[in-house]
Amino acid sequence: MSTLKGACIIGQSGGPTSVINASAYGAIITALEDENITNVYGACNGIRGVLDDNLIDLSQEDRDELALLKYTPSSALGSCRYKLKNPDVDDSDYKRILEVFKKHDVRYFFYNGGNDSMDTCNKISKYCLSHGYECRVMGIPKTIDNDLAGTDHCPGFPSAAKYIATSVMEVYCDARVYDTGMITIIEIMGRNAGWLAASSALAGYKGYGADLIYLPEVDFDLDSFVEKVVKLYNENGKVIVCVSEGIHDKDGKYISEYGSDLASQVDSFGHAQMGGLASYLAGVVKEKTGAKVRGIELSLLQRCAAHCASNTDIEESFTSGATAVKCAVAGETDKMVGFERSYDEAGNYVCKTKLFELSDVANAEKKVPLEWINETHDGLTKDFIDYCLPLVAGETGMVKEDGLPRFAKLKKVKV
Repeated sequence: MSTLKGACIIGQSGGPTSVINASAYGAIITALEDENITNVYGACNGIRGVLDDNLIDLSQEDRDELALLKYTPSSALGSCRYKLKNPDVDDSDYKRILEVFKKHDVRYFFYNGGNDSMDTCNKISKYCLSHGYECRVMGIPKTIDNDLAGTDHCPGFPSAAKYIATSVMEVYCDARVYDTGMITIIEIMGRNAGWLAASSALAGYKGYGADLIYLPEVDFDLDSFVEKVVKLYNENGKVIVCVSEGIHDKDGKYISEYGSDLASQVDSFGHAQMGGLASYLAGVVKEKTGAKVRGIELSLLQRCAAHCASNTDIEESFTSGATAVKCAVAGETDKMVGFERSYDEAGNYVCKTKLFELSDVANAEKKVPLEWINETHDGLTKDFIDYCLPLVAGETGMVKEDGLPRFAKLKKVKV
């Protein structure tokens, strides 16, 4: 493969995570140190930044400040939810992207995001190729939902899982302070894949977990749910339930829609807007039991809790960004960096990077294996615990000042 010299653009897209900036830092610092990459630009607000020619010069940033990105949550470059149309229908966006690429001699494009972002990468890569413009395009995975196809797991998921499991353990302790009965329902993110709600099972593994866990991989029966909660409450006086926001009935209707029409609202990618499930279920249970019922929605806290990030996740996320740059310079394109799990002779978890075709990843969705869900569909098996436990290991190296986090403060010098 011939040497390709030129600038690179790094962008972030979709919902942020605790470690998406660790991936960005891995890509940025590796690109800055590579002699084949002439300039390193950041796209403000993802692909919108490319379309608007709104770029920042990352070489102007202080290196020590950039290093803080490893422990800074959210998307430091800004994110977006912008869907590129099929170029056969409307190629105006692609023409503009190519125009900006040529203007800045961009020969490398790295896009850090989830399913839809990989679709964007794939479309741009194919368009550049069909128009004779050599630009190596690499996807850097990111999603707390852990639903990208191929890869063993996704950067962002382990830290969210750690936060969820920790929070459930803390709620468990809090819910047992008084000698009066109480039912607690915790709503956890996850539209169609229940990896995040499943991670609450780690709390149970440590002895401080939920009594019932429900995932969207299987149909949810409201009557059966109420019956189980009532039975547990009568027996123990304390009940904790963890539910994925995307649980649905046998007809595919989101349970959150029972209480409102929020889930009928969709974004530009056609994804339903979730929320309000815990409140709805709490109302149903309170009516049936008369008990004190608390509904808790973890909401955005799940994806921005950098203080509770997994060091394993931080380091793997950094590696995914760095690997994307190294592989692109070596000649790879139209690929996503993913992870492959193995174990050493002592049985310890080992993670290796592996490249996946963008066309195989884009718009595909990986769900929790049904065999990892218990027979009564209200909990997880030991197989899931064995899968998830190594991912949440290790503590963050976050720098603190006056007892508070010291996050990266980028100058964002415009190109």
